[in-house]
Amino acid sequence: MNEPVYFDHNATTPIRPEAQAAVIHVLALLGNPSSVHRFGRDIRRHIEDARECVAALVHAEPADVVFTSGGTEANNLALRGVRRDRVLVSAIEHVSVLEACDGLELIPVDENGVVDCTALDEMLAKPGAPPALVSVMFANNETGVVQPVKEISAIAKRHGALVHCDAVQGAGKAKIDITGLGIDLLSLSSHKIGGSQGAGALIAKQDVALEAIIHGGGQERSHRGGTENAPGIAGFGVAAQHAADYANEAARLGGMQQDLENRARAAVPETQIFGERVSRLANTTCLTLPGISSETQVMALDLAGVAVSAGAACSSGKVGTSHVLEAMGVSGAGEAIRVSLGWSNAPSDIARFIDAWAALYKRVLNPA
Repeated sequence: MNEPVYFDHNATTPIRPEAQAAVIHVLALLGNPSSVHRFGRDIRRHIEDARECVAALVHAEPADVVFTSGGTEANNLALRGVRRDRVLVSAIEHVSVLEACDGLELIPVDENGVVDCTALDEMLAKPGAPPALVSVMFANNETGVVQPVKEISAIAKRHGALVHCDAVQGAGKAKIDITGLGIDLLSLSSHKIGGSQGAGALIAKQDVALEAIIHGGGQERSHRGGTENAPGIAGFGVAAQHAADYANEAARLGGMQQDLENRARAAVPETQIFGERVSRLANTTCLTLPGISSETQVMALDLAGVAVSAGAACSSGKVGTSHVLEAMGVSGAGEAIRVSLGWSNAPSDIARFIDAWAALYKRVLNPA
């Protein structure tokens, strides 16, 4: 039997062997990174080395890196730790942003899933409104659509707003320059770039007033209490070093993405591919199989040895209608799946997916 094909890298990408080795090495070390003796200093050195690598990935300063338990905590720290009376987020954000605090104002998106910058400008220009925090992701986790972050930041700054960017999906797949994009706070996650689960970071410019949401101990410049996850952070750092080679990886994955989409259209001409008319990540395809529910596709493909996900399957293993596709106003949202490629995939994996996907279509809709 053939090895299963893993096409769910946007959910979590396999840990890179080099990152796994770093995790195992630091896991065997003795010491608390807050201790001043040699054992503590040794652990601390691995954390600070990783801090430099993570900072370099997004062209930030190491002192701006606040390590967290992952992207969800980083997003919550950004939205809850920055005291602003208004928080504006796009309608297609990850649920860890949409559920981070009450009273959020939703910025609409167009039919391609791109933030409506004119609407954002009008929302921020409301007379007498207090300074705001604007949170827009770098690239969408379901469609791969890349947002005009630099333009969004420029609009926000004209109105005295701070800018947070959830870059969890974009890191390692595109160039991200926190200063060049005008971003004040940026979220990252280790297990999306080939590190282990349980580590992430919020990059917070030092001139941003940020209050901790987890208190006790004063770690991470008093922005995040609790002993650091040194093994996970060490692996995060090594993964960040490899993720810095985003250009070559994007070119490789882009070729595979194009092959997949061409074959999908040849097999099922009426399929829709969401976001294809605008800039997307090279690894992400969100497409429909008309007449067959997302849940049925996910289960049938799994039985065929191909792992994909439905748009909203990000929290509890349930498959539901994608809020992202609904915000885009598209039809067929309940028939969409996400295919997300990564470093462990080979071009031959595409044929496995297409064979299983097309066979399902013929079996269900053309049984004769």
